[in-house]
Parts: sequence; C-alpha cells; structure tokens
Amino acid sequence: MAKRVFDVLVSASALLILAPLMLVVMLAVRLDSAGPAIFRQTRVARGGRLFEMLKFRSMSGVQPPAAPLLTVAGDARITRLGAFLRRSKLDELPQLVNVLKGDMSLVGPRPEVPRYVALYPPRLRDLILSVRPGITDEASIEFSNEGDLLAGGVDPEKQYVEEILPRKLEIYARYAREHTFARDLRILLRTLSLVAPRGPPTDC
Repeated sequence: MAKRVFDVLVSASALLILAPLMLVVMLAVRLDSAGPAIFRQTRVARGGRLFEMLKFRSMSGVQPPAAPLLTVAGDARITRLGAFLRRSKLDELPQLVNVLKGDMSLVGPRPEVPRYVALYPPRLRDLILSVRPGITDEASIEFSNEGDLLAGGVDPEKQYVEEILPRKLEIYARYAREHTFARDLRILLRTLSLVAPRGPPTDC
C-alpha cells in the first residue's frame, strides 16, 4: 500500500512540475518528424494483463510492418531528436502517466512485449508478473548501454533472447522476492545519478 501511495504522490507531482518540459518535448517531436508525439506499445503488466506503455516517439513515425522490436544504437529509424531523448531518458517521461493510472510503478521489472514474455520460463513468469512493472529497476541500470551491446552483434534479437534476457529475468525475479521500500529508493537514486547531466571534464 505504501508503495502505491508513494507512486501516486511522486508521479502526480512530477507530472505537474515537468508539464512545461513535456509540452516542449511533444512540440519538438512533432516538428522534428512526421507522426504522433507519443509512441504507444502493448506491454505485459502485473498478472499478465496487457496495457499501452507510453513514450515520447524517438523513431520515424512510418514503420514497416516487419520492423524489429529491438532498437540498437545507430538504428536508422531513430530520429536526430530521438537519439537525444533516448540518451537523456526524456523519452520515458510519459510513463509517469502509466504510473499514475496504476499500470506501472516507479520501480519494478521493466515491462516486456508479449512476444518476449512468452519466452519466460514458467517457474519465473508468475513470480515476475506478481509485481507491477516499473519505469526503472536494477536491470535497467545494469543494461543502460543495451543498445550499444546489441549493435555489435550479427543477430541482435538472438543475442537479446539468449544472453541479455536471461540475466534480466534473474534480476526481475530477485526483485519480486526481495523488494522493499528502502530498496526502491536506492534504485531511484541510482537511476537519477545515472541520467543526471554531467558537466564538462576538468583537468587534473
């Protein structure tokens, strides 16, 4: 209960404070390339329920029917503005709406598309889906450079399914078993330190 109250208070406050910035980003996305400002994608929530996860659109609004689900660094579909939004994680801000609605939490296993959830081992699937998915978690921090890792492979999806996803599932399952409010706060602080702007390097 305390976790949900915290999610609502923080997401509502953040949406109010960040509303001007989000409006500017929405306008910039619309001016940068054709297509809607908000990208919606079906993901799997707690209990296996489907929901539409929101992001600021960072790729071309016109996608081929067989477009890959994974996005790697240097993907030609990523717009110039989209590359900046991804680096700064500003593309994730609309998920505060998902948190406010109850589809997601601030901290929790990242929600996957149904195609990859179908690959979860049965022994882990119910455990991982017993908690709300989150905007950030320990796996997001560990794989903050996931796009770069996948860009170097011959088959990014195969690499993701065989190498990265199993490690993420271990982290998700551990979180589902051991999550506490204090742990959530530590993950949030680590995430903020990761995405916070850094000044220019200084000479030693």
